[in-house]
Amino acid sequence: QVQLVESGGGLVQAGGSLRLSCAASGRTFSSYVMGWFRQAPGKEREFVAAISWSGGSTYYADSVKGRFTISRDNGKNTVYLQMNILKPEDTAVYYCAAQRGFYSASYYSSEADFGSWGQGTQVTVSS
Repeated sequence: QVQLVESGGGLVQAGGSLRLSCAASGRTFSSYVMGWFRQAPGKEREFVAAISWSGGSTYYADSVKGRFTISRDNGKNTVYLQMNILKPEDTAVYYCAAQRGFYSASYYSSEADFGSWGQGTQVTVSS
């Protein structure tokens, strides 16, 4: 398993942008599919985005498609989530997740698909 540490959360006004980062430990980062999930108060954790081991494929929840971009730098063992045009409903704790695998990112869109999780970073979007 890998150890994951998220950063970059904070308070932003609606329409603004934030970039989340997730740093992973270990020497095999490039063999992991990476994902982002979020959990709003009183709601279940939900899928946001995933990226394949090479970065060649990505997959997004409909609610963030066109506004969020997931990317990775295997040389830095880091995955990013660029969030633009933020809305108050994007307010949540955002979690980074990892799973060893080589399928397309679209195969990884549920919590059960990921075996390693970070502690989360809070994103608050004010109206």
